[in-house]
Amino acid sequence: MRYWLVMPAAGIGRRFGAERPKQYAPLRGRTVIEWALAPFLRDVRCAGAMVALAEGDPYWREIAPPQVMTAAGGPERSHSVRNALAALAPHAGGEDWVLVHDAARPCLPASDLERLLTELAAHPVGGLLAVPAADTLKRADASLCVAETVDRTGLWRALTPQMFRYAPLCRALDRAHAAGRCPTDEAQALEWLGGAPALVSGSAANLKITSAADLALAAALLEAAE
Repeated sequence: MRYWLVMPAAGIGRRFGAERPKQYAPLRGRTVIEWALAPFLRDVRCAGAMVALAEGDPYWREIAPPQVMTAAGGPERSHSVRNALAALAPHAGGEDWVLVHDAARPCLPASDLERLLTELAAHPVGGLLAVPAADTLKRADASLCVAETVDRTGLWRALTPQMFRYAPLCRALDRAHAAGRCPTDEAQALEWLGGAPALVSGSAANLKITSAADLALAAALLEAAE
């Protein structure tokens, strides 16, 4: 087992409401993206890491790990992932596994990464970490009133990493972009090609930083994991 890491990090995080993009927010002596990269950089199965950055990103050079390669980001997440995959072309084989992980997810448990790699090692498509929906779900109308209560049976929240073979992932993203579609995650691109990605149960601790309040929760989770 070996894999390549792709990390889209070209977003500017408008909802985060800070001077720096959320992936560069300070978190327990590091930045969010350093915590996000850490589980992979210490894993001997990770053959290499490619981070997709915004044009003119002034923050990466402050923290750049020497072993991490970089690529140009794109207008949407899926374009950044595809650019990173293109930059990996001289290194990765078509059947190599690729793990795509959000730069704003600093609390990936080591046990979740291990479970993902173990359960998907022989899977024909690949899959993703996910958590079953636990809350009651409401669909809103245009005036933000409840239009209906959605049956949560069988619904999961998609997390990252998401794990797919290099060539099929490239092909899925190329087909989507050629059709003018932007998948919100890699699994959706594979679904549009007729694939059925596997859901691997993950931890709700693998939160995505979207607001300043999330940083305090992430700090508590990281401290508890020490």
